Amino acid sequence: MALKSIIYKANLQVADMDRHYYADHQLNIACHPSETLQRMMVRVMVFALHAHEHLEFGKGISDAEEPDLWQKDLTGSIEKWIEVGQPEERRILKACGKSEQVSVYAFNSNASIWWKQISNKLARARNLTVLQIDTETAEGLEALCQRTMQLQVTIQDGEIWMRDASNAVQARMTILQSANQ
Repeated sequence: MALKSIIYKANLQVADMDRHYYADHQLNIACHPSETLQRMMVRVMVFALHAHEHLEFGKGISDAEEPDLWQKDLTGSIEKWIEVGQPEERRILKACGKSEQVSVYAFNSNASIWWKQISNKLARARNLTVLQIDTETAEGLEALCQRTMQLQVTIQDGEIWMRDASNAVQARMTILQSANQ
């Protein structure tokens, strides 16, 4: 018998002063049986970073044809394709051909090794941004995880804070590759 995803609920309040975006999002987040809580919470933070009325979770880890998050325009064209983790170079290049913007958020201690192995092959992808999330950030995000969450995300002057009623995490990331658009 196959294991089912566990559903987490989050009321996510986003105040992104850098983009002048302020909105509440009611999220139902499916945590795939093979996904860690840390990865799921990184997906939630990445959702907040790109928050938009048309941004939605894809099947990601359970479907090779969909990203972790994506944003489509009204015609169905993919504007943003967002991956969390360390996808294969082929998957990233395929996404670059399908979408206007592609972002990859790598995290954990192996991210540097992964990036060294594929960075030369991805250098020509002009619509690709790759960021490495600090290990302490990912661990802090996991500590915020509950089955039902009330989370606030504040983004100002490039600083990112995610908090619940009792804990706060400042997100730290390193840009590994920036899109040349």
